This record gives sequence, structure tokens and C-alpha cells, in this order.
Amino acid sequence: MTQILRRKAKIIKVGNIYIGGKNPVAIQSMLKNKTAEVEKSIRQIKQLELSGCEIVRVAIKDIADAKAIKKIKQKISIPIVADIHFNWRLAIEAIDNGADKIRLNPGNIYKRQEIKEIVSALKFNKIPLRIGVNSGSLRRLNSKSSSIPQLLVTSALNYVKVIERLKFYNIVLSLKASDALGTIEAYRKIAKLCVYPLHLGLTATGSPEDGAIKSAVAVGVLLLEGIGDTIRISLTEKPQQEVKVAMAILEALGLRYFGPQIISCPTCGRCEVDLIKIVKELENRLSVVPTWPAGRSCQLSARPMKLAVMGCVVNGPGEAKEADIGIAFGKKDGLLFKEGKTVRKISSGKCVDILLKEVSNFISV
Repeated sequence: MTQILRRKAKIIKVGNIYIGGKNPVAIQSMLKNKTAEVEKSIRQIKQLELSGCEIVRVAIKDIADAKAIKKIKQKISIPIVADIHFNWRLAIEAIDNGADKIRLNPGNIYKRQEIKEIVSALKFNKIPLRIGVNSGSLRRLNSKSSSIPQLLVTSALNYVKVIERLKFYNIVLSLKASDALGTIEAYRKIAKLCVYPLHLGLTATGSPEDGAIKSAVAVGVLLLEGIGDTIRISLTEKPQQEVKVAMAILEALGLRYFGPQIISCPTCGRCEVDLIKIVKELENRLSVVPTWPAGRSCQLSARPMKLAVMGCVVNGPGEAKEADIGIAFGKKDGLLFKEGKTVRKISSGKCVDILLKEVSNFISV
């Protein structure tokens, strides 16, 4: 399999997660509720943990949100990033309560003394800073002629210079526009101008469907070029869906694997079984069973398990033979294949149960 040559980035530690270098591209999401709603926040983070999220960002709007971090961290396993806007003192409070990383927006926290106070606290607690520039909160820098991507880059680099003058280099960068092309251009530019790890994503992407497609295009292109060390797929949807889309993008590029990859045909007039129903049931049942051994998904060179479910005799047998486990249907029954060899004939009604059992046997070896 062709390997993507990743950009060389400085290694940064966020809680128990290392990003940059040759570390796996980490998946991040964000709470949808007020952080101070402690029990609700804990429930949502635990759901995110189960779905595969590795870093979670929380909005810090007031002191109550900042103080809640301490209680939340007692019940969760993944690192917390405190998202700070406008009020620099909230960053200090979040750090004091155990935040694993602070995100600052150059568009609304830019006074030198305030930045100096935050950096001092970051240094003392040995936690990193994400400089997160968004197209919606850019300060125009007295340059009406600059494009949004260039403004994102200029804003980020100007902020980096301020931070570096304070002898602080524990930095992650993000430059998010709401369109795919602008986001790609901004990240391509910044990737050549610094060695800091880059957190990828778009902002305000629209509907869940449009957002997933735009994110897949932008994030996928950048990852293919070796750019990106963490990703967050921003959707107007439950955060678990953000994680699911992020996983799909990473798997499509062969960067990480999180479970069996289902290969299935789109169906046509030749298909004589309800393949859509079969694939949906298989996908749903795989999603609630922890089928993949712990740690397998973190190996960049790990080989994916391919599970083929094919609906007719044209491409079906070939795809099924090439998969680790596959089934190629005829009229009502299908032929089960394992590692390229025909095993036996099975009925469409029993195929999901049989495939799940074969998957379980495969991963236990």
C-alpha cells in the first residue's frame, strides 16, 4: 500500500496524547452543551470516548465553565482543550482547573500583557497552546486587499511571533475558513512557514451532509499531502457523528484503521437480495460491538480488515475473493469466501450473523 509522506512537525503532548511527528493523526470533537453542566458534559464526553474521540474541546464562557473542568476531568480519560474568547482571565482559571491545552483566538485576545499572563501560566503548568484563527473572527490587519487564506496565515504567524518572543514554543496552529478551497490554501501556506503541528478543520460548514462533504474534501486533500496532525470535523450534528466522519476520512486515506472496512456494491437490476438492508444491519451491529483489538487502530502501518458484501455475479466473486472475508450473492443465497477461498453457501437471512462470527474469529487470531 502506498504510504503518505507526512510533513515533519514538532511533537506536542496534550494530556496523554502525542501529536506531530510520526504520531497518528488524532481525532478531536467539541461538547455541544454548556461546560458548567457537569453531569451532562461527563455523559457526552464518555459517549465521545466510546465513539473513538481522543481529544475534546469545551467552550469556556464564564468562571463556572472554567471551574467545571476540574470535576469533569475526574470522570473522563481523554484530554480537555479549553476554548477561550474575549476574557483572558478565563484561560488562567481553566489552566488552574486542569485543562490539558488552551485555545486562544487572535481575533479577540491580542493585548500583549494578557497574552504574557496566559503564557506564564502555560509554562508553569507545562501545557500547550493552540492558536486558532477563524475566518469569521479575523482582525483585518489594515489590509483590505488580502485574501482570506492569506489573512489567516498572517494572523497566525503574527501571533506566533508574539508567543515566541516570550520563549514559548509549545504551540499548535489551526486556520479555519468555511469553504474548502480557502481552508486548503491557508494550510498549504502555513505548512511551509513553520514546524508546529497543525489542527485541521473547517468552520461553519452548513448542514451535516454538506459539512461532511466539504470537510472530507478539504481535510482529505490536506492529509493526502501529508499536512495535518489532528482533525475535527465541525458539523451541526451530534459530536459522535463528527468522530464517525473523521474516522472515515482517515481510513479512506489509509492513515488509520478503526475496524473492518465494508466493501459493498451500489446494487442494480441484477441484484436479487436486499443488499442495502443487509449492509445497514451489518454496519449498525459492527458499530456497537468493540470488534477491533485495543491499540490496533493507532498503528499507521496496520493492515485493514476488508469485509466484502456483493450483490451479483459480475464483480461479486472477484471482490469477495480479494477481501479477508466476503460474500457474493446470486439469487437468494451467497458464496462465503475467506482469504480468497470459497468456504460454503449461506442464505441472505443468516448472512449478517455468520459474517459477524467470522469477523470475531478473524480478529481473535
